[in-house]
Amino acid sequence: MKSTFLLVAAWSLLGTVGLAATSCRPDTDVLPNKQIPGTQLPSNFPAPVYGLDENPPTHAAFELGRKLFYDPRLSRTGKVSCGSCHQQSSAFADAGHHLSQGVDGQLGARNTPALQNLRWKPNFFADGGPKHIETMPLAPITNPLEMDETLDNVLGKLNADAEYRRRFTQVFGGSGPIDSYQFLRALAQFTASLTSSNSRYDHYVRHEAGASLTDVELRGLAVLRQKCGNCHAGELFTDESFRNNGLDRSFPQDSGRAHITRSSHDAGRFKVPSLRNVALTAPYMHDGRFNTLPEVLDHYNHGMVESSTLDPQLRRAGQGPGIALSVEERQSLLSFLAALTDEQFIKDPQLAEQ
Repeated sequence: MKSTFLLVAAWSLLGTVGLAATSCRPDTDVLPNKQIPGTQLPSNFPAPVYGLDENPPTHAAFELGRKLFYDPRLSRTGKVSCGSCHQQSSAFADAGHHLSQGVDGQLGARNTPALQNLRWKPNFFADGGPKHIETMPLAPITNPLEMDETLDNVLGKLNADAEYRRRFTQVFGGSGPIDSYQFLRALAQFTASLTSSNSRYDHYVRHEAGASLTDVELRGLAVLRQKCGNCHAGELFTDESFRNNGLDRSFPQDSGRAHITRSSHDAGRFKVPSLRNVALTAPYMHDGRFNTLPEVLDHYNHGMVESSTLDPQLRRAGQGPGIALSVEERQSLLSFLAALTDEQFIKDPQLAEQ
C-alpha cells in the first residue's frame, strides 16, 4: 500500500468521528494475546504507536480483516487485492517487481514496500502521507493506478454480501449497514498483526535458549551500527525519518516527502525503510532501481550523487558523498542482513490467504 494521495489526511478525521460514534459498540470474542498473531508485543521492541487498546484484537475481527486484505473485490476490476502486491513470502512486499502493479496491468509510481511492524509506524508510505494505520488503505483503494475504486463502491459490495454483513455484525454489533469506520477498523486488525520479530537476530538479542549469531554476522552487526545505524536505528532498524540518500541530482519524477509537505527542503527525501527481512524484498529503493543488496552497497560506497537536499551524514569531506565499506565489511554486513529474515513471519498460516 504505497500511494501518496493527499485525501488520506482528510479521511483521518473519519476514524476520530467514528470512534466517538461507535465506542459503545461491543468488541466480542476477546481472546488471549497468544492466540491472535501480532498481539504478543516483542520484548525487544519499543512501545507501539498503535497500541493494542486502540483497536482491541479479537479472533473474529482479525479473521474479518484477513478476508478483506485478500479480497480482490476491493478493486474496481475485482482482480486486485491488497495481497496481490503485498505477498507473505516476500514479507508482504512484491519481490521481483520494480513498481507496483494495479488494475488493468497499470504500473504505479513506486516500489511496493514490505508491510511489517506497522503498529510501530507514525506515518506510512515512502513520503509519509497517511498518518494513521486505519485510514492508510484509502490511498491504494482510490489510486487509479492501483485499485481504482471508491470507498462508496467498496461499501456497496460489502453490504451486498450476506456473509460480510453477518461477520461485521458479529464484530461490531448493531443492525445497520457496514460503514466506513467498521471497514477500516476491521482491515487494521489484520495489518496491525503483521509483526516480524522472530529472526535469528531477535532470538539472539533476547538471549533465548540456543540462539546465536556467527562471528561474521556479529561483525556485520557492528558495521551496521557504526556506519548505518544513524538511519537504520534501534530494533526496528529504521528511525522513521525522511532522508535523501543520493539517488538523483534532481527530482522531476518523484519529489518524495516534498509531495506531501510542498517544501523544496524535502525534495528527494524518502522514508528510511526497515532492514528487517530485507533479503526477501528486492528490488530496492522507492523506485526499485537496484536488483540486489550488493548493488545497494555499491551505491552507498561509491554511487551517490550530490544534490541540494543530500543528507549531511552522507557527505565525506573532500571525497564526495558515500559510506566507505571495505570488502570484508561488505561481506559481514550482507551476512548479518540475512540474519534479519523472519521465517516464522513469512510462513505463518494465520497470515496467509484463507
